Amino acid sequence: MELHTRDVRQDVRELGALLGDVLEDQSSTEAFETVEGLRTSAIAYRAGEVDSRQGLHDVFDRLDPGGASVVARAFTTYFELINLAEERERVRANREASQARTLEDGLEETVQGLIEADADAETVQGILDDVLIEPTFTAHPTEARRKTVKAKLRSIATDLEEIDERRLTDKEFEHVWNEVDAEVTSLWQTSQVRDRRPEPQDEARNVQYYIENILFDVVGEVYQEFEDVVHEEYPDIDVPKLFEFRSWAGSDRDGNPFVTPEVTADTLERQRAVVIEKYLDALKRLSGVLSQDGRRVDVGDALRESITADREHLPVVGKEVEARYPDEPYRQKLKLMRERLRRISDVRPNGYPDVEAFIEDLDVIHDSLCATGAEQVASTYVEPLRRQADTFGFTLASLDLRDHRQNHTEAVREVFAGAGVDYDGMSEDERVDLLTEAILQEEAIVDLDEPGDVTDTAARVLELFDRLGDWQREYGVGAIDTYCISMTEEPSHVLEVLFLADQAGVVSLPDHCGIDVVPLLETESALNGARRIMGTLFENEAYGQALSARKNVQEIMLGYSDSNKENGFLAANWDLYKNQRRLANITDDFDVTMRLFHGRGGSISRGGGPMNRAMLALPNETVTGQIKFTEQGEAIAEKYANPRIAERNLEQMLNAQVRARHIAIREPKEQVPDEWADAMETMATAAREEYRDLLESEGFVAYFEQATPITVIENLNLGSRPASRTGERTVEDLRAIPWVFSWTQSRCILPGWYALATGVDTFLEEGDVEMLQEMYEEWPFFRTTVDRATVSLAETDLEIAAEYADLADTDLRESFFPRLSDEYERAVGHALAICGRDTLLKREWLDESLSRRNPYVDPLNLLQTHLMAQTHRTPDEEQTLRLTVKGIAAGMKNTG
Repeated sequence: MELHTRDVRQDVRELGALLGDVLEDQSSTEAFETVEGLRTSAIAYRAGEVDSRQGLHDVFDRLDPGGASVVARAFTTYFELINLAEERERVRANREASQARTLEDGLEETVQGLIEADADAETVQGILDDVLIEPTFTAHPTEARRKTVKAKLRSIATDLEEIDERRLTDKEFEHVWNEVDAEVTSLWQTSQVRDRRPEPQDEARNVQYYIENILFDVVGEVYQEFEDVVHEEYPDIDVPKLFEFRSWAGSDRDGNPFVTPEVTADTLERQRAVVIEKYLDALKRLSGVLSQDGRRVDVGDALRESITADREHLPVVGKEVEARYPDEPYRQKLKLMRERLRRISDVRPNGYPDVEAFIEDLDVIHDSLCATGAEQVASTYVEPLRRQADTFGFTLASLDLRDHRQNHTEAVREVFAGAGVDYDGMSEDERVDLLTEAILQEEAIVDLDEPGDVTDTAARVLELFDRLGDWQREYGVGAIDTYCISMTEEPSHVLEVLFLADQAGVVSLPDHCGIDVVPLLETESALNGARRIMGTLFENEAYGQALSARKNVQEIMLGYSDSNKENGFLAANWDLYKNQRRLANITDDFDVTMRLFHGRGGSISRGGGPMNRAMLALPNETVTGQIKFTEQGEAIAEKYANPRIAERNLEQMLNAQVRARHIAIREPKEQVPDEWADAMETMATAAREEYRDLLESEGFVAYFEQATPITVIENLNLGSRPASRTGERTVEDLRAIPWVFSWTQSRCILPGWYALATGVDTFLEEGDVEMLQEMYEEWPFFRTTVDRATVSLAETDLEIAAEYADLADTDLRESFFPRLSDEYERAVGHALAICGRDTLLKREWLDESLSRRNPYVDPLNLLQTHLMAQTHRTPDEEQTLRLTVKGIAAGMKNTG
């Protein structure tokens, strides 16, 4: 059975040819020939057919601003289209493997693995009861594409799917291809660069799009398939809730003054309206299915009693449904349910009080259908809706609040100053004692409605907590029940948030705590001080009561981005691994269940890469079943824009988490030989020293500014949040995203490999490569770390990086570029030796993708350096320069 009519080469070839036609039609034959000449010259150099790239440089020297703009637009558009072709190939591969029952990391493999491990039903039920996977979408500014551009690309993707998966007549094919032609033409005529910086509401709507239009439907399908394969082998297993989606978009205040309480309130209201409309549509469709005649089918007492109760609460609607559906009880019930949904945000009474009541009604219908022998109807139509309700509730995605700990400290200082207490002058122990007493006492210390004369920072924080209580009363506690504290360094930073929540009435101990207070540990000092911080909290009377009210679950967030920027790739990964184990030991000592929140980015250096592999590489001690991780920037579109890829992504995550939890149950403490840990400690220590020495070398910041497009990136309208925390030009102040983005653009992706070679060299002074090879083969953490580094090494291109280095002052170039090059070359050698491979990439498709892309990225890189070298640029050239950033990001399939 042929599932597809095309392959990736045909898609790439035909989309490229179509773009060439559009380019010639919309610009000129001369422009087409210029672009074609650049393309063929770049390919020839990569193929070794010419000795240098001077021909490309000569073209750029001759180009006028208009010609440069056309070149940038052509290659950028090419990559947008080729990304769709590769996305389609991923779908093909998954469908064909599924049909052949050879799909790796799928749900069938999940269950088969449990069977092969002799897991009985009780064990499997325990594993599933533990598992909860929480992807958390952020508004971090790494998505370079406009919403308008993404919409056009999705339209083209839909057309590609149709011509690939359907048997079309020649006329039908021509009709669809004409649509592709028209959309590519429209895409060419559309601005790729945003005219304004997106607002937080734009970012919230972007996240909402993927959840509303993709994940809402996909989740039900994943559950249905998983239940089918589980019940084949374990028929009595009850598959519980396994997924929950959360968001920072519209609620993350850290460094973003534009995220106001009004923005958060708008996000909550809009998300509730969206998800209720989804349920209304689903119930209407269900009404078309459940047309059973009540005179022929006994629907049971439970359904009849439920309908009677609804009629009593909704008498007018009750009479209407009885008249409209006199002998169709399911339709009567569904109509009444729709009315209750409409009244959730209405002034009229008797709407659903919470999603649990809605789910109870769905359960009544489900059980009734099963009792009548219509199990297939129940499982096909009712069960997916029930899963959707259980997953998305009345909130669509629960919001996490986040802010920097300095802001909370400032607000608390001013609150206590108003009460005559010198909070500033207190030691850490004194602050902990004061906050504990304040939380436990019944009388409030501050009136959040009228806090008095406070600074803008304090007023902003206090208003947020005041509104938090209102939001929880309006939308339910689960709609916004997590508060993350950036740069947590002390126990008092956590207690400050608990105190402010207590003043807002969100916390009322010992019975109620409406938020999880989540410390974000991201600096070396915070990670190394984890036992002091968390141990102090767990022993604290007030915090202990709050934990008890939250079912003794402590969420702890680990910051991958800033840890990497502070310590370098190898040291950061080792610190994170060690401290995850340390946190697991601490929570175990205090009998607290830990939920790790992994603050991962899209790039390798910021924790990126396949999430399922990352799950399986976590220390066993940390795998409690619950896991939370950020999804951000272009990674969201890559994982969730296509429904089939989104489904595959969820299946892989579920497979990995079930496997990881099973392993952790069988082996609660990961057995890592001391000599392996010592080797990592040796390598990480040396790597950190080398990395810090690089960053602290005189002139390095100036080199970074001259040899990467950081100044261009800072002026891009990528996100609503500023690129740096204070506006100072230091590596420490710069946010991790533009830091990585800049190096990625210049093809010198040092955040993903720098100092790896120095670390390995130091170990090899006393050790041998055979031990590192053994570690790679047998230790998931080390294998995943090295594999991530090889991807960054493969994506690095020193010849292109040299073009950027040439932009720096001569003394700076000579100080730093040879140092970076030497470290890179040694890292490549070590990585190949450790992996036992001849090539850096072990995934053939990724190697093919890079080979296909590199000749087309090169002209964009050279055009970018050409424009950066100009001391004075026209507005059109500035626009073209920004467009090259978008094009390179699309070509590299990565920003930051």
